[in-house]
Amino acid sequence: MMDDQEPQFLEVGGAGKRRRIAYRYTDRSADGDLALVWLSGFLSDMASTKALVMADFARGRRLPMLRFDYSGHGLSSGSLLEASIGDWLEEASNALSLLGKRRALIVGSSMGGWISLLLARHLARIGEIKRLAGLVLIAPAWDMTERLMAHRMTPEIKATLDRDGVHYEPSLYGDPYPITKHLIEEGRNHLIGVDTLHLELPVRILQGMSDPDVPWGHALDLVDLLRCGDVELTLIKGGDHRQSRPEDLRRLEATVAALLSELQAST
Repeated sequence: MMDDQEPQFLEVGGAGKRRRIAYRYTDRSADGDLALVWLSGFLSDMASTKALVMADFARGRRLPMLRFDYSGHGLSSGSLLEASIGDWLEEASNALSLLGKRRALIVGSSMGGWISLLLARHLARIGEIKRLAGLVLIAPAWDMTERLMAHRMTPEIKATLDRDGVHYEPSLYGDPYPITKHLIEEGRNHLIGVDTLHLELPVRILQGMSDPDVPWGHALDLVDLLRCGDVELTLIKGGDHRQSRPEDLRRLEATVAALLSELQAST
């Protein structure tokens, strides 16, 4: 896997909230109107294992691909202590505009799955859902600030949030990471579990059944929320949250390839 392309930068946000967002967009001038878009998870970035696998996948098929780092992540400016779901949704929306007239096949991992769904909901509401060709969601952590963070907090953690504005959560993958009161409270503006989602596009979901961060029942609840004619959920017995084992990566490639073939055949 290679990542030899120099990043470019996109300015996002108004005065007092300006962020410099790092991205890599490779337009290989291939035939067709599709582009692959990668949306990372919380604390991840565009140089993660799965992002690089998708970059290689796109390169091998001469498919344009866009990936970027949220503010407070990777090569982008900003701090996790100040960032929010609304910020990251705004950045995803701005990044999508880089595709021009190309339709996006979005691959969203964990929190990136939630951002993908929020972006699709917004485009559906303004009559522009056709800018998206489809969604592939890996362990989608939709409504995570509420259902997967706030609902799991002990009274002691909630008291720390109220007192300090931030709680440092132990991680299975590295150092403790910050969960801010701002992240939790602002996230309530973007919950999707309060209604059904009417999205006219195909959705593929890959969910591990041994995922300690996003229970597989969470994926089943999402299927219930979706009002789409083409939704497929793959439950992976023994699969964890990262889904970065060789067999997981092959499954991801096969899922994206199959959906891509369906989309290209229908045009």
